[in-house]
Amino acid sequence: MEREGMLMSSMPPNEKNNPKKPIPEPFRDLVRSMNDFFTEKPVRGFLQSIDDFFKTPFPVAAGFHVETAETGKEHIITAELPGVKREQIHLNITGNYLTISVENNEMETVEDDQTQVYRRKFIRQQSARTVALPHAINEKQVKASYRDGLLQIRIPQEKGKVIEIDD
Repeated sequence: MEREGMLMSSMPPNEKNNPKKPIPEPFRDLVRSMNDFFTEKPVRGFLQSIDDFFKTPFPVAAGFHVETAETGKEHIITAELPGVKREQIHLNITGNYLTISVENNEMETVEDDQTQVYRRKFIRQQSARTVALPHAINEKQVKASYRDGLLQIRIPQEKGKVIEIDD
């Protein structure tokens, strides 16, 4: 097949056609460069931070699972908070909104006398969920309990006044 003075072939080049450059193993360079990429220090540190992220039981910033149920007498709100201490949980009531927030503040210190590497890291994690109820919440009647990673909040239902419509 000839086009504008060039000879084109459908056969791949081989050592007979191109004696200057032998064909390398197809994936050898790719594998070598990927291996170099993942063993370099910045990437290794990044991968370590991903491992650390998935090891922590604290709920992530995206939130934690909350379920709401309604019985005839009360609203029951359940939040799944595994690995969270009771002191880290805060409840806030404003009008007909209940906000559950969880905050974790801790200091992590690593000291290695042999290599004289000292590292101190302050970790602050915060997560919150807000639940809206159809009526104002009387905070004096709210009951909350926390056991085995489950926070349960019971809010009595308030009955409003029924107004009759005149003809």
